Amino acid sequence: MAVVSRYTIALHSLSWIAMMTKEKDEFVASNRIAASVNTSPVFIRRILGQLRKARLVIVQHGGTDTGWKLAKDPDTISLLDVYEAIVQKPLFELHHTPPNPKCLIGIGIQPALSRIYSQSEDSMKQQLAQVTISDLLQETLAQSNVKQ
Repeated sequence: MAVVSRYTIALHSLSWIAMMTKEKDEFVASNRIAASVNTSPVFIRRILGQLRKARLVIVQHGGTDTGWKLAKDPDTISLLDVYEAIVQKPLFELHHTPPNPKCLIGIGIQPALSRIYSQSEDSMKQQLAQVTISDLLQETLAQSNVKQ
């Protein structure tokens, strides 16, 4: 599955957890999150495992309280935090094999693209840093009400 898709699923999962635990401090089972995302609980657990390593969620095993919850207030988790937990490589990649160094384009394309790619990714990260899971949840619920 594409990195961008895993990121979207991570945001969906965190928003759902934030909504479900807003008024009660409890753990939610991965199968309940998976039902909202419309995917398998195993896949959700893999995504949540990455978020756990980044200390964005905590997990509890065993008993009736098995599940996941946010490790922090959703007002303090930025979309950038989630991006950095899920996306392990640059958004844009250069050639997998070096271009022809005897070609005018081949010799200059990588340095030119490196600068453009770096600036683009930096701009995107600045935007993601300004939005929290709470913001996303609020916008999601507003969109849901529009469609009803």
